Order: sequence, then structure tokens, then C-alpha cells
Amino acid sequence: MGASGAGRSGVVVRMLKRAFFLLFCAVASLASAAEVSVKDDAGATVRLARPAQRIVTLAPHLAETLFAAGAGSRLVGTVEYSDFPEAAKKIPRVGGYSRLDLEAIAALKPDLVIAWHSGNTPAHIDKLRAFGFPVYVSQPDRIDDIASEIERFGILAGTRQVSDEVARRLRERHAELQKRYSQRAPVRTFYQIWKQPLSSVGGKQIISSVIRLCGGVNVFGQLDALAPVVTVESVVAANPEAIIASGMGEARPEWLDDWKRWTSITAVARNNLFFIPPDLIQRHTPRLLDGAELLCRHLETARQQRSK
Repeated sequence: MGASGAGRSGVVVRMLKRAFFLLFCAVASLASAAEVSVKDDAGATVRLARPAQRIVTLAPHLAETLFAAGAGSRLVGTVEYSDFPEAAKKIPRVGGYSRLDLEAIAALKPDLVIAWHSGNTPAHIDKLRAFGFPVYVSQPDRIDDIASEIERFGILAGTRQVSDEVARRLRERHAELQKRYSQRAPVRTFYQIWKQPLSSVGGKQIISSVIRLCGGVNVFGQLDALAPVVTVESVVAANPEAIIASGMGEARPEWLDDWKRWTSITAVARNNLFFIPPDLIQRHTPRLLDGAELLCRHLETARQQRSK
């Protein structure tokens, strides 16, 4: 082949490469603009004409989970106490999860609102739908639900490359903890959310799933309420072997030691009074497994105390 023929061949090859590149870009663009849909935790199908670009979350754990799904850059509004990761602190506030500023939400012109079933009022959710905003309702009551939610957020935001991998690692970590602890000798456990009113967790609350994961038995697991109010007398009668408290911040709550006066409780007699930071155990996010590891270690300590 002559020089001119080789030159024409090179031009053709470059043209074909450019054509394939443009075709790839067109397909990618269509994919990013394609309709997406998922079922939320209320059983409703949420459909978007294209992956969401302007998302508002109505609870702190929802902002955190959205970041975990690789979609933090799409978050344009959230509520008070949305403080993890660090970037979440910079997102504009639209009130608190129980006292939303609906006008502020509307002004952000979201193409997706993510609500919390047990935290936001139904009236607020209905109002946002009446405004025409697509609303995804979240209520992860089991550890497995967190991974599923991350995947669904990834679909809605078009970030599946990140979200699917995060969900996979979360399931692997969950399985490892389950293998290590779930068959250990049962430990009767009282989980205390707060002192006044004295409140715990019912069997349907996600913390009950964590207790079971660690081989524990929630002494109030028979109750249907997510955060039932209980009495001191009922705790004494249940005689837990471990008492675990959360409180409001990073410091161990002083009221945990109030149980020391009830020396008939096995947890008190064996000094099995434990603390877990609330952000690690009371938020339905990937960090729940950090809290689970702490809880599992506490229950293991309670088992070891039996031989002393």
C-alpha cells in the first residue's frame, strides 16, 4: 500500500473511533436520562423521569445514607442534626424532622423528597405529594433493609456503581457478625433509650435486630411499639443480664448508673451496664454495624461475667 493509501486508512480508523466514541456518549446520556423506579418501604412505587438531581431528605439518617449511596452531591436540603459525614453539615436546613418547613422545601424545587415513615408526620408527607414532589418513604426496620435502601437510593440518583458496592460490603460485614455471634449463649438484654420517660425498643425496632444478631434477647421484644415506655418495676421483673443505654451524645449518660440501686437485677450485680453512642446504634445507616460490633462485644463481656 502506498503512502496515500496508508494515510486514507488512518483517517478512516480515526473517523470510526470518533463515531464509536460519540455513540458511547449518546448511549450513556440516554442511560442517565432514562426513567428509574423503585418500591419504597411503604410499598409505593416511586418513578422518576430521570435520576434525581435535587434531593431533599427529611431525617438525619437519610442524609447519611444518601451520602453512603454516592449521591451526597445531589442533596440540596435536609433537616437539623444531619451531621454525618462532614459534608452533610453544609447542606441547607428545612427545619427538623418533626417540624418541617414546607415552604423552604418547596423553594428548593426538589425532584425527589426522601421521608421517614416513623419520624415525619403523614400530613407533611401528603402535603409534599400535593405540591407535586415525588416522595420516597423510608422505614428500615431490619439490618438487611439498610443495604437494600442504599441500592434503591443508588437507582433513584443514578449512582449504582457506588451504591451496589457499598451494599455488598455491608451485607458481607453483617454476615460475618452473624456467623461470629448469633449462635452464642443468649443474653437477656434491656436497651434503654432514655430515662424520662423510661423508654426501650420493641421487637420491630431495628435495634432489636442488632440484639438478636449478637445472640441477645430483648426483654421487651414482645412489645409492638417501636419505642415503648416501660416502668422500673417491669425492668426489675424482666431481670436483664445486660443493660445497654444510648442517651443523647458521645458521653455515657449519668442516669445509666441509677440502676445500681436495684441490686437484684443480674446486670447490676455483675456490673453489666454498658453504653453505645446513639449515632452508632439509633440511626438506620451503615454505621449501625459499628454499633452492632460494640453491642456484640458488650454481650460477650456479660457472658464472660458468668464464670466470675
